[in-house]
Amino acid sequence: MNKNNLANNIDALLDQYFKDLSDETAKDLYGIVITSIEKPLLLYVMNYAEGNQSKASQILGLNRNTLRKKLKLHNIET
Repeated sequence: MNKNNLANNIDALLDQYFKDLSDETAKDLYGIVITSIEKPLLLYVMNYAEGNQSKASQILGLNRNTLRKKLKLHNIET
């Protein structure tokens, strides 16, 4: 899978989000998207890395301490 496929999927989801809004105004879309994707992303990568935080942090491009904080924030135990 390349980056374009991921972007296209996000585009489709955002299109649906705005369609579902009807006449309502979008609020805090950035926060909604980040909250919606961060935990499943962390869970997936931690599983892929077999619980190895160093490997997961490298895959994610995060500092290991930042990864630990995010895992704690989302109540993800390794």
